Amino acid sequence: MGRRGEVLELAVLGVLHETPMHGYEIRKQLNTRLGAFRALSYGTLYPALRALLGKGWVREVGGAREGTDGAGPLSSRRARIVYEITASGKDHFQALVAESGPTSWEDETFDVRLAFFARTDAADRLRILEGRRMRLHERRESAREAMQRSRERRDAYTQALQQHGLDAVEREVRWLEELIDSERASNMTHLDDPDQKT
Repeated sequence: MGRRGEVLELAVLGVLHETPMHGYEIRKQLNTRLGAFRALSYGTLYPALRALLGKGWVREVGGAREGTDGAGPLSSRRARIVYEITASGKDHFQALVAESGPTSWEDETFDVRLAFFARTDAADRLRILEGRRMRLHERRESAREAMQRSRERRDAYTQALQQHGLDAVEREVRWLEELIDSERASNMTHLDDPDQKT
């Protein structure tokens, strides 16, 4: 399974961890929660659901009847399949959110990981945030060096585009620093008051 498939697996298990849903609701939740994850099509979602069913991480449960448009009784309408995460699916989801290595910092995965931070251990959250910040520091330095090297050869539009990219990285670094500070403060509060939950 490729990176996008793994990210989709995490996202689908994450929304099903909250409540059983049919495919339309899963897609709606993912598009709402992840925005550009991004105009998720049914042609992408249903193969992912079939794969999760095959692995035993999701099961089909009694379908909810679709509403009518006044054309006939409810019983004449097709039942939608409702998907529910299994116990082994919950275990797998927890293993996925516990991963805090370099792949969790990358552009393709970071936003999805962040969407499910409420189910991620505090120490793992902090490692992911710090890793993402480190990756962006590297990207920022590379962008600055590239801008310095090509300063004389760039037209005004290319220069503006490169500056826009650098500004975006710097904004994200500041945002990450705020999240890291908040996470550390929260961890200190929990250390001071062990009755509080992460």
